[in-house]
Amino acid sequence: MSRFRDLLSIAVSGILARKVRTLLIMLGPVVGVAAMVGAVGLTESAKGDLKARLAELGTNLITAEAGSSFGQQNPTLPKSAVRRAKAIETVDRASAVAEVQGVVTLPNEGGAAYYQTFPVPVLASDDKLPDVLEVPLRSGRWLAQGDQANKTRAVVLGGGLADEYGVLPGEIRTVQLNGIDYGVVGVLDRVPLEPSLDNAAFITQWAAKHDFDTDGAPTKMYVRARPGSTEETSDALPTAVNLGSEQAVTTKIPSDALEASARADKTLQQTALFAGLLALAVGGLGIANVMSISVIQRSSEIGIRRALGSTRSLIALQFLLEALFVGLLGGLVGALLGVGVVYLVSAIAGWTVVIDYAKMPIWIGLAVGVAAVAGLYPSVKAARMEPLETLRLG
Repeated sequence: MSRFRDLLSIAVSGILARKVRTLLIMLGPVVGVAAMVGAVGLTESAKGDLKARLAELGTNLITAEAGSSFGQQNPTLPKSAVRRAKAIETVDRASAVAEVQGVVTLPNEGGAAYYQTFPVPVLASDDKLPDVLEVPLRSGRWLAQGDQANKTRAVVLGGGLADEYGVLPGEIRTVQLNGIDYGVVGVLDRVPLEPSLDNAAFITQWAAKHDFDTDGAPTKMYVRARPGSTEETSDALPTAVNLGSEQAVTTKIPSDALEASARADKTLQQTALFAGLLALAVGGLGIANVMSISVIQRSSEIGIRRALGSTRSLIALQFLLEALFVGLLGGLVGALLGVGVVYLVSAIAGWTVVIDYAKMPIWIGLAVGVAAVAGLYPSVKAARMEPLETLRLG
């Protein structure tokens, strides 16, 4: 036991005496372990964020749009689309919007006297849209049935549009649609599952017909399916909405895009893991190469120890222990670096950090294992050196 402790002491002294060399051969294990820990940690953190978002937003929102089979330049859904959708047993709620062509005029952010004109989507909507989207109003209220009945020129701005042009909560603001004044009655919060609505202006169906000369036919419908029936509802909508012509309506499930993103993240994780393993392998070659050169450089030390009675196995064990220490140190530093990267990126992205610390010994063990394999050849090479040969090399 005392001899083994002596070997450990000699191995540690050898590593500390050659700090630059040690740091250089540690780079492979450090980069490899950091890449693997970071890849797994970031993917799990992103997955946790995705699960939280899906739980909050729901996976049962379906969008339906008119397909090209309508034969129109700007195809629309039937005016009865919402009523027909609600007739489907698995549909919980439904709402629709009709896009109209118009120009919105808003004061610039500084509140100067001049106006800035730019095109944004103008959508005619009913009073159920926020409920179907399950998105709250950031400020004010949504379009009410009274606005439609009283022929009020009211407008609700999307969250992105309001942010861009500095509309403050509770602020009385007037915008112009096609040169006609509309009073801003509310601001819709951002819609993660349908970002196109963030920069839109919403008006009543009466205003769309009166000021934009539209027939009120919706261009897009939003449907909330009952729990567990999203796919079934998505398949049933085209036929039910458009008089049995299944090709006339296309449906999408927005949450599928988020799940596809998660699958892409999984692919990136696998790529990063492969890169980490490759870095470990290259690092192992570096350890073998540098330690082989070190054996020649330390031939005098080896000769003296052999002359003092050290056996071949003890010489081999000393060099193998040095390689193991390099792998262990590289693995520990790489693990800490990988954890740091996960915390940094998660903080920037706003994710909750998810790290499986139970797997840390595996990643560090890989680094130690690669170092052990890499150290075998230099260890055997050192053990086979004869005292007379060491004097010649020294």
